[in-house]
Amino acid sequence: MLFNYTTVDEKGSSTSGSIDAVNADIAIASLQRRGLTITSIHSADEKKSLLTMNISFFDRVSNKDVVILSRQLSTLFQAQVSALRIFRLLGSESENKILGAKLTTIADDLQSGSSISQAISKHPKVFSEFYVNMVKAGEETGKLDETFAFLADYLDRTYELVSKAKSALIYPAFVIVTFVSVMLLMFTVVIPKIAATLTDSGQAIPVYTQAVLDISQFLINDGFFLLAAVVIAGYFFWRYVRTPTGRLAFDTFKLKIPYIGTLYRKLYLSRLSDNMNTMLVSGIPMIRALELTSSVISNMVYRNIISEAVESVKGGKPVSEALGNNREIPGIMIQMIKVGEESGELGNILKTLAKFYSREVLTAVDNLVDLIEPAMIVLLGIGVGILLASVLIPIYNVAAAQ
Repeated sequence: MLFNYTTVDEKGSSTSGSIDAVNADIAIASLQRRGLTITSIHSADEKKSLLTMNISFFDRVSNKDVVILSRQLSTLFQAQVSALRIFRLLGSESENKILGAKLTTIADDLQSGSSISQAISKHPKVFSEFYVNMVKAGEETGKLDETFAFLADYLDRTYELVSKAKSALIYPAFVIVTFVSVMLLMFTVVIPKIAATLTDSGQAIPVYTQAVLDISQFLINDGFFLLAAVVIAGYFFWRYVRTPTGRLAFDTFKLKIPYIGTLYRKLYLSRLSDNMNTMLVSGIPMIRALELTSSVISNMVYRNIISEAVESVKGGKPVSEALGNNREIPGIMIQMIKVGEESGELGNILKTLAKFYSREVLTAVDNLVDLIEPAMIVLLGIGVGILLASVLIPIYNVAAAQ
């Protein structure tokens, strides 16, 4: 692919030209190695059809790719292959073209004298801050093979846990969509035809049947405005949730939902414990481990709790005391952390807690799925049954009167 660029050299002179590279990242890296400062760079292909445009949604590296990469890195470092050769090899052999290009860029940076942690930190969409700091700790301790093995195990556990939780929502979502679709079809297509028969009969229409007919008429006449209102409300809600205040309010609400809130709470506690254990075992200091854990956990309530704990630990308090003032952290967890601090086995205690809460999450998800499936089917049957009964009973009365 050809890229047009404008750069400034060390003397301040501006130059323009073009460079052929696999993607923009490699083009930028190549220009930077020449000592040039890039002011602008863009693809030379001005005309792109819809079929040839790169869709950013698909232009990504999945968590599974990073897990496999971490295991490959661990194996190759254990075999004492040089870092430069490892990234060159994995970059050329990667099935994911995006990941392969980034690994090649990392290899170029390594050849230019960068450390591995510095090179991968330039690709935050693939390697998180947590990942970069783990690699940095591995470089300092000389145990990169173990570090990448830890990372692969951690990412694998996290992926399995989150995937399991998300999969529990697929079936209920499908049932809800089906229910809404059936209801809309009944109200907008079936009921209007039946309404004509009931009106022509001249008999009194029951209140519940009239309510159904009114709803049907509203959806036919003003359904578009209702849909527009829902879309607008959804947009403003999305905007609100993206603000710090809205995000905190929404995350707090999620924790208060019956049963679902407990599931979320266990998920965050599992991630907190697992994250802390992985970093402490890798030699990352406690304060830095807490800071990184705060950035990894997506819930603002727990993120604020950990951020406050960081300040308390900096002030000289132990972790158990720093976390102990929050009701979102269970007392049993605080007591176990305290035992770990006193015995010097905090890493093992956190590992045990991570396993415990992971099992709790998986069990809660299984129970939730077992509970939701029959409940949704029953609700769907009741809804359709009430709708049909409110229409068919008057029709039966008309037929009986004749």
